[in-house]
Amino acid sequence: MTPATTNLSGRLKACRGVLVDSNVLLDVATNDPNWGEWSARALAEIAENAPLMINPIVYAEVSVGYSTIEALDAAIPAALYRREALPWEAGFLAGKCFVRYRRRGGLRQSPLPDFYIGAHAAIGRLALLTRDAARYRSYFPGVEIIAPTTPTPGRPPASSRTSPRAR
Repeated sequence: MTPATTNLSGRLKACRGVLVDSNVLLDVATNDPNWGEWSARALAEIAENAPLMINPIVYAEVSVGYSTIEALDAAIPAALYRREALPWEAGFLAGKCFVRYRRRGGLRQSPLPDFYIGAHAAIGRLALLTRDAARYRSYFPGVEIIAPTTPTPGRPPASSRTSPRAR
């Protein structure tokens, strides 16, 4: 089986861990036909090399598909996904990057949470596992991005979120 990621140990050497974006967690939770397998393999490979982490924004984005906090916590257990608070510095950096995005013509409805996630990775010395690599690479060039190397044709952009059915 082909690995989902390449040269992980080298790529993660300077990182404290890997922040997991909600799109990857949702791929696994929904058994996404295009991305579920890649996301599950990437999570497994990374877990062998570094701590997996989520923050309150990722937790909130994934929570919309669950009817109880217990069901959510069973899907993303704290024993596997370390909970990290958002640093205040990440809020400042997220705001500055969002302003740059808007000045470049970015849509107002663009999710500010993505900027918080990228800023958290940048400030916290975390790699980022995501399928939405382009925006993160553009606004957070110092962050090690772990993403698929090829897009799936006919698939909506990775930044569009899907949720599992309420559990």
